[in-house]
Amino acid sequence: MRYFDGYGIIRDIVHSHILQTIALLAMEPPISLNGEDIRNEKVKVLRLIRRLEPSNVILGQYKATFDDKVDVKLNSLTPTYFAAVLYIDNARWDGVPFLIKAGMGLIKHRVEIRIQFRHVPGNIYHDRFGHNINLATNELILRDVPDEAILVRVNNKVPGLGLQLDASELNLLYKDKYNAEVPDSYEHLLLDVIDGDNHLFMRSDELTAAWNILNPVLQEIDKNNIAPELYELGGRGPVGAYYLWAKHGVQWTED
Repeated sequence: MRYFDGYGIIRDIVHSHILQTIALLAMEPPISLNGEDIRNEKVKVLRLIRRLEPSNVILGQYKATFDDKVDVKLNSLTPTYFAAVLYIDNARWDGVPFLIKAGMGLIKHRVEIRIQFRHVPGNIYHDRFGHNINLATNELILRDVPDEAILVRVNNKVPGLGLQLDASELNLLYKDKYNAEVPDSYEHLLLDVIDGDNHLFMRSDELTAAWNILNPVLQEIDKNNIAPELYELGGRGPVGAYYLWAKHGVQWTED
C-alpha cells in the first residue's frame, strides 16, 4: 500500500485507533450513554495524556523483501512499528504506564489491552513462588480481533498440602463461549452511521487533543532526528521495545 508509505503507522493506526481505545478504557463514567456525553469524557482523558517524548518511543521498520505485500520503500524512514509509554495526569491514573505497540509484518496480528497490576508492598509470599516473583504479575487482558477474549492472569495456590504459588490464566474466549458471529469493526461503524450513533466517532476537539500528544514525535521524524530500528519480517519487532518496557518497570510477556 503506497498510502501507508506516505503516512506511516502513527498517523494510520495510533492516532485514530489506539488513542481512541485508551480514551474509552480510561475515561470517567459518562452521565449517560448519549454519544456527546461519551465523547465529552473521551476528550477529557486525551487532554490529560502527556505529550510524547522521543525517549518514550521506539520506532521500527521491517526488512522488506521483493515479494512483500506491503509496499514500503527500502530507502524510506516510514515506521512500520510503533511502541510507546503514555501517562495520564489525573488522580485515577497517576503514575500508571500505558504501554502501546502496533506493527506490520510481525509474527502474529493481535489487538489487545493489558492492565498489569502492581505488586503488593512487603509481599509475605515472596519465597513461595516457583519462579521469579517479578515475572508473576496479575494481569487483566482485553483482546480484540481476530481472537476476541477476556483473560485474567492470577497468582494462585498450587493444589496440595504445601503452600506453593503459581501463575495461572482464566480464559473467556468468545469464539468458544458464544455461537454467534462477531461483526467486523467497519460493519459496526456503518450500522452506527445508519442509527445516528456518534459515540465511536472522533469530534474535532478529540482530533486536536490526539495530535497534541503525538506531534513532538512526528516533528522529530519529519526532521530525520529519529531513525527506525530494523526488524525481521515475521518476527517480534524491535528489541528496543523490550528495553522501553523494562525502563518503566513493566514485564511484557508474549504468548
